[in-house]
Amino acid sequence: MLIPLRPGELQKLIPAVATSNQFGSALGNPRKILQKIMISSIGGVITLLISQSQVTSRFYSLWLILGVVFILYILWSPIYEASKRNSSLRSYTTAAIFEGIVSDVYTKELIEDRHEQANKRGQLELVENRRLWMIIELEDDDGYLGELKFPIEKQHQFIRTGLIFRCLVFSNNRQFDSIADISDGWLPEIKLWVGEYPFLLRPAFEDLCNMRLNRV
Repeated sequence: MLIPLRPGELQKLIPAVATSNQFGSALGNPRKILQKIMISSIGGVITLLISQSQVTSRFYSLWLILGVVFILYILWSPIYEASKRNSSLRSYTTAAIFEGIVSDVYTKELIEDRHEQANKRGQLELVENRRLWMIIELEDDDGYLGELKFPIEKQHQFIRTGLIFRCLVFSNNRQFDSIADISDGWLPEIKLWVGEYPFLLRPAFEDLCNMRLNRV
């Protein structure tokens, strides 16, 4: 079942500016956090040192600003990344509440990232970081909708076929002939949110579902 959103409802469900949950998700795993810290600290120190040597130069203020930008990179980078992801869904012309069921559940090991690392002999070799992901397939009375995947965690063991699933779906036409994207979703029977990234303002989405679905 698809229930099209009314004007203004999408903006209330997906914010333009990153929330704390979205910030945490965009911040990434410990490896990505370390990379951001290195960029922030090294870039900040270098630019601030340059600015000190340019005190009498007209470019002093520019170097000082660049130094502050680098130092704050660890903060503004995740905010920018999360806000960009939010805008990718806010840009669709049509969105609707989807209520269906989980038609299939399975796991798959996926590559999260690749990087080169020196081995004991000093040679560079490609290292792949893998992680187990859960993939759930969704359908309603009209048939198959699509799939949602996310890194598997302990609480996901309660997900099974037949559970009610609610999320937002996005399309570029009002008939929803093709689904362009799917948000994170809510499993009300086990009170569990799932998804790779927390697009939705969750209490607001739950309230909207209770209000709109009860009227159907």
